[in-house]
Amino acid sequence: MDKLKSVLSGEEARRDDRTILEGVCFLFLPRIGLTLFIIFYTFGNLCALGSTMFLMGPLKQLKRMCDKTRALATAIMITCLVLTLCAAFWWKNFGLALLFCILQVLSFTWYSLSYILFVRDAILRMLSMCCK
Repeated sequence: MDKLKSVLSGEEARRDDRTILEGVCFLFLPRIGLTLFIIFYTFGNLCALGSTMFLMGPLKQLKRMCDKTRALATAIMITCLVLTLCAAFWWKNFGLALLFCILQVLSFTWYSLSYILFVRDAILRMLSMCCK
């Protein structure tokens, strides 16, 4: 009942705003903020990749990840996941880690698009037409 009262009075929305704001402020903590972002971002991408295994089953998904149309995208995606963590923890280069985070997004998108017929070909044609 108290939860319902706080939602109807608008107090819940103010609490959510503070939580989001506090979460954003963690990024700006000296030394640990960016590291936490990189850890959670990479873990989130691993969870997203793992969640796709429920669509067809883990074994079939792993086989399809290694198909000739997806092998390069899979290799780049996994390499970017590993390099992001290496850049953050061993090399202590956060600019490079953020670059690998961006590459994670691009490689995961390119990998995901491989499951939709002819989309990657259409994107490549569109890019080639724009570059002419």
